[in-house]
Amino acid sequence: MRSVVERMARAQHTPMWEMSVEQARQAYGIGAGVLEIAKPTLERVEDFHIPARDGFQIPARLYASSWDPLQPVLLFTHGGGFTIGSVDTHDILCRELAHQAGCMVVSVDYRLAPEHRFPTASNDAWDALQWLVAEGMALGADTRRIAVGGDSAGGTLAAVNAILARDAGIDLALQLLIYPGCAAHQDTPSHARYSQGPILTKTMISWMFSNYLRSLADREDWRFAPLLAPDLQGLAPASIHLAQCDSLVDEGVMYADRLRAAGVDVELHTYAGVAHEFVKMGRALKEARACHAQMAQALRAAFD
Repeated sequence: MRSVVERMARAQHTPMWEMSVEQARQAYGIGAGVLEIAKPTLERVEDFHIPARDGFQIPARLYASSWDPLQPVLLFTHGGGFTIGSVDTHDILCRELAHQAGCMVVSVDYRLAPEHRFPTASNDAWDALQWLVAEGMALGADTRRIAVGGDSAGGTLAAVNAILARDAGIDLALQLLIYPGCAAHQDTPSHARYSQGPILTKTMISWMFSNYLRSLADREDWRFAPLLAPDLQGLAPASIHLAQCDSLVDEGVMYADRLRAAGVDVELHTYAGVAHEFVKMGRALKEARACHAQMAQALRAAFD
């Protein structure tokens, strides 16, 4: 991890918050696959669209290692602070999850800020889940075995989807949360400890959230900060994967604790010595590959 951080520093890239949003998206897209594992080959990869409540057609990508019918399915929402990231930046991770877990993965290109501020991303993610429950059999998915998952901001969206699913009577198999954002304010000890990074800095987080949130009041909405949800009882089991050297680690642990206190089954993994984004650095970090295996195991167990 130290070697990765040092190499990034030597590259002297312009900080994301000093770029235009479009430049930041392009830069993240160019660098997203540099440290990824080799791209797994799958039998089935398809792009399609999911209708949102306002008529927008949400781009999505389906991954499956076979054409077998009635495969369990993971609805995946990518990270990027609600501002950057895409189906393409998380293509390899979704391929690897489909390959190792033996399930279908549907990755959602929800709308990004600042063009689309809170709660558009959350609405798109929820609309995608409702559509998958209702129409997933047409894709070959077993709609009785659905999980939600995502990394960082995508982990926030997955956690929110799990709460909304419970309220709607949708029985999910698992919520797979990879260093999710959970808190209304970035004031935990880990946010202070890692304010200068590595990888994720206080300035970067502030830039992303200033793009996403309409006002300070949005911070108090549990769809932005799942830790504020009044009731977590009856949620799907959680498999939570955190990075030790990450601003978000404390709020990830806090969310795991709240889930456990509400009677939810929680499996928590904290990977030592690594930083935010590590799960997409499998070429450089054995911890990323270990995380892939742990996530696949959690999905298999939940679906079985």
